[in-house]
Amino acid sequence: MTESQREVVPRVAGTEKEIALSFLRFARHCLVKKTEGLDEEQLRRRLVGSETTLLGLVQHVTAGERWWFGHHVAGEPRWADVDFAMVVSEDRSPAEVFAAFDAAVAASEEIMARADLDDPLRVLVDGHQLSVRWAVAHTTSEIARHAGHADVLRELVDGVTGR
Repeated sequence: MTESQREVVPRVAGTEKEIALSFLRFARHCLVKKTEGLDEEQLRRRLVGSETTLLGLVQHVTAGERWWFGHHVAGEPRWADVDFAMVVSEDRSPAEVFAAFDAAVAASEEIMARADLDDPLRVLVDGHQLSVRWAVAHTTSEIARHAGHADVLRELVDGVTGR
C-alpha cells in the first residue's frame, strides 16, 4: 500500500532543547494528521476492543499536555486532576476536542519557552524528582506511541497510511 501521508522527521541542527521540542511538535503533528479529512462518524468509530478512537486519542493526548507541562512543569494546580479518558462523550463535538488540543499545545509551548531542560519538575512523579528534560522525553514518546495507534486506526477507517 502506498503511503499517502508520509513526512520526513525533523532535520533540526540546534540546541538540545530545540531538537527535543521539534520531535515533540512532529509527534503532535503526526497524531492530528491522522484525523484530517474524516467526518465525525469516522473520528468516533470504534475498531478495537479497547474502544480507542481517533478522536479519543486526541482527547487523551490533550490531557497529557496539561498534566505534564501544565501541572508538572509549570506547577499549575488546575491541571492536577485531568481526565485521561479515551472515550469522548457524545455531547462533546470534534471541534471542541481539537480546540482543547490546540489550547493545551499553545499553553505547553508557552511553558516550555520559559523552561530549561535541567529545571526540576515542580511536582514529583511517584515520589521522584525528575527534570523538564524527562517530561519532554516522556511526553514525546507517549504522543509518538499514540500516533502509531492512530496510524493503524486511520488505515482501518479508510486505508490511508504513512507518518
